[in-house]
Amino acid sequence: MSTIELSPAVKSFLASEKRLLIGKDWTGASSDAPIGVINPSNGERIADIPDAAAGDVDRAVKAARNAFESGAWPEMKPGARSRLIYQIADAMEARAEDLAQLETLDNGKPINLARGDVFAAVGAMRYYAGWADKIHGTTHNVNMPGDLHVYTLKEPVGVVALVVPWNYPLVMAAMKLGPCLAAGCTAVLKPAEDTSLSALLLGEIMLEAGLPEGVINIVTGYGHNVGDALIHHPGIDKIAFTGSTATGKIIAHAAADGLKKVSLELGGKSPNIIMPDANLEAAIPASAMGIFFNSGQTCTAPSRLYVHKDIAEEVIAGIVEVGKNMKLGDGLDEESQMGPLVSAKQFERVSAYIAAGEEGGAQIRSGGKQHGDSGYFMEPTVIADTNNQMKVVQEEIFGPVLVTQTFETEEEALALSNDSEFGLAGAIWTQDLSTAHRMARGIKAGIIGINTPMGADWDVPLGGYKQSGIGRENGRDGLELYLQTKSVFANL
Repeated sequence: MSTIELSPAVKSFLASEKRLLIGKDWTGASSDAPIGVINPSNGERIADIPDAAAGDVDRAVKAARNAFESGAWPEMKPGARSRLIYQIADAMEARAEDLAQLETLDNGKPINLARGDVFAAVGAMRYYAGWADKIHGTTHNVNMPGDLHVYTLKEPVGVVALVVPWNYPLVMAAMKLGPCLAAGCTAVLKPAEDTSLSALLLGEIMLEAGLPEGVINIVTGYGHNVGDALIHHPGIDKIAFTGSTATGKIIAHAAADGLKKVSLELGGKSPNIIMPDANLEAAIPASAMGIFFNSGQTCTAPSRLYVHKDIAEEVIAGIVEVGKNMKLGDGLDEESQMGPLVSAKQFERVSAYIAAGEEGGAQIRSGGKQHGDSGYFMEPTVIADTNNQMKVVQEEIFGPVLVTQTFETEEEALALSNDSEFGLAGAIWTQDLSTAHRMARGIKAGIIGINTPMGADWDVPLGGYKQSGIGRENGRDGLELYLQTKSVFANL
C-alpha cells in the first residue's frame, strides 16, 4: 500500500470555510445549512460547502451580466483573451497535484486517474485558448439589387449557466469554461453537490491568474434548489449541461420556457460488439477496462456487450478475470486501480439494478457485491444471460456493471445495439475493414470506436443521438455553442 500524503495546500483548503464566488468576492450563502462533503472511500465528512439559495443565484447572474456588458472583459481583444486563458491553464498546471488530490477525496477515483483528469482539464483550456483569436464571420456575394457589402459577425451568446456532473468534475468544468471564455461569454458555474471542491479551488486559481471579476461565478448546492433557480433565471442566455437524461429533460423544458439556448450531453448505454474475427488479446482487456474505468461512472462506457456466440464464453470469462484481478481501494493509494462509487445513494442505485437483473433471470458471473466494509466500493460486475427487455440492459446503471448477450449475425448485432433510447457511443471489434466501417455507419450513436472502446479528444466533436443529448461539445462544434451569428447588410 502506497498512500500519498495530502499537500499542505490541500489540508489548508479543506480546513477553510467554503464560500460562493460572486463577482470578485467569496461570500457566504443566504442559507446557513451547509452540505457535508463526504469522502466516498470511507464515508467520512471532510468539509462543508454552502447550499446557495435563489437570491444567491440572482446575485451571481447579475454579476455575470455586469461583467459581460461592461468593464474589462468585453473590451479585451481576442489575443489578450487567448493569453489570459493560457495563463489560467498554466496556473492550473502549477496546482495540478492539489487539484488531483481534491478530486480524489471528493469523487473517490484513484489518484492517478485524478491526475489524468487534471492533465485533460489543462488541455481543454489550452485548446480553447488557441481558438479565442480565430473566431470570425464570413463575407457573402448576394443576389439582391443594389451595391451591398454583406458579412456575418460571430458574437458571444452572453451569460451562460454551466451545470456539470460528479463523475469528472474538473474535466467537465474545463470542457465548458474553455469555449465559454474563448467566445467572450461570462458564466455561472454550478458543480454537482457531491463534488464541488475542485471547482471552488479552480475559481481561486482563475481569479489569481487575472480573470476579471464577474466573468466566472460559482454557486454550490442541490440541483432542486440552486440548479432550478439557475436554469429558470431570466438573466441566463444559455444553459450547458452534462448529466442524466432525466435531468436533461427538466433543463430542456426550462430552456424552452425562456427560449434559452441549450446544449445537453446526457446519458448512454453504449453497445460493444465483438465479432468472431476480433483480436481477443486486445478486445478483452480493453472492453473490461472500458466498463470498469472510473468505477463505470462514464457516460460513454461500453456497458452492453454483444459478443458472437462462437467466442462468447472466452470473452466473458476473460472480462470476469480482469475484474477479479483489479485492485480496489482508497483513491489516495497509488496502487488502487478502481475506487468507490461517488456516494451512498449511487451505491444503493447500482446495487438495486444488479438485484433487479438477478431477479429477472440474469446470471451474475462475477461481482455484484460490496467490496470491503467501509466506503461505497462495488465489485466489478459481469451479468450474463440478459435480454433487451431487461432494465439492466435498457437503463443506464452508471457503475462497474457489464451486461452481456450473444448474437449470430451482423444484422442481429446491429438490431440489438440500436434497440435503445440512448445513442451516445458504440464500439466494434473486428479485423475486417469493410465490416468495421459498415457497422460504424449502422450504429445509431454519436461516437464510434473501431477496435477501441471509446475515443475523446478536444478537437473532435462529442455528443449523442436520440436521448443522449443535444449539440456537440469539443472542437469547433463546442465553440459554436457559445457563439451567435449576426448578419450585416451594408448599402454601398
